[in-house]
Amino acid sequence: MTIPTDPETGEFHRAPNAFTARITADGRDGWPVEAGRYRLVVSRACPWASRALVVRRLLGLEEALSVAVADPIQDERSWRFTLDPGDVDPVLGIGFLYEAYERADPTYDGGISVPAIVDVPSGRLVTNDYPQITLDLGTEWSAYQRDGAPELYPEALRDEIDEVNADVHRDVNAAVYEAGFASSQTAYDDAYGRLFARLDVLSERLSGQRYLVGDTITEADIRLFTTLVRFDAVYHGHFKCNRHKLTELPVLWAYARDLFQTPGFGDTVDFDHIKRHYYQVHEQVNPTRIVPRGPDLAGWTSPHGREELGGRPFGNGTPPPPPPEQEAIPSDG
Repeated sequence: MTIPTDPETGEFHRAPNAFTARITADGRDGWPVEAGRYRLVVSRACPWASRALVVRRLLGLEEALSVAVADPIQDERSWRFTLDPGDVDPVLGIGFLYEAYERADPTYDGGISVPAIVDVPSGRLVTNDYPQITLDLGTEWSAYQRDGAPELYPEALRDEIDEVNADVHRDVNAAVYEAGFASSQTAYDDAYGRLFARLDVLSERLSGQRYLVGDTITEADIRLFTTLVRFDAVYHGHFKCNRHKLTELPVLWAYARDLFQTPGFGDTVDFDHIKRHYYQVHEQVNPTRIVPRGPDLAGWTSPHGREELGGRPFGNGTPPPPPPEQEAIPSDG
């Protein structure tokens, strides 16, 4: 995997999402919400894709929106479906995600990213706009959400959620990559400084409230969680984000464990996929491709004590049921 950095500054900049059509209840972009029409392509290694897995589980959209899980190890042709029989996705009939991108735009020569939603009848990619995908699952797909689904993007809190998300994206979600992929000391130092300054602010915010916005789980918690759950496994060592481990930040460690133990969060996490992807695909960062044995994961299920802060995880809703058997992650994964 080639990591693009600015040759002058050494800064890593993520390419913008090239396919931004929305799947909406009224179909205004030409893609109406329909149960069974679309397939969500993810890697369990990817934090951006993991957001969509959490939201899909919390909202109970498993039957309306099927999922394809890519191999955590990419090759030069993009995400591949080698976890499926015959190395082909059984619904889309393709071996590599790039094929859906080509069907959407034969001239496209940019990156192939997940999450991606593909139109099953045509085999065309509809969107890889990961921030909008989860918002639309929460708002546009309401007709197919389960009874008791939580409201993850409540209208009254959207301004505050958007503000928190912007800060977390810039200084946490993106900053870990900017530190890890930096090719100059200055670029690394800047990302490292922003990351830990923001984690300190978030620790202070969460010291007196159970969730980031309001007293229930929202989109903001999901976006922070998918970075925190990878922190000690890959970002601390592999990306040199090493001022502290997550386990050394008491408030954030308890907060992350609280979410991990909430149905819909930890049951979508596959540490094996996470570690193998980062350490074996990013050869510029880890030329030996050796995957470390640690860290010890037992702490994720230890008591967190966050119940004392109150809050109602699902608001007026209910927890999601266990994942379907075909989507369950092996206990040793």
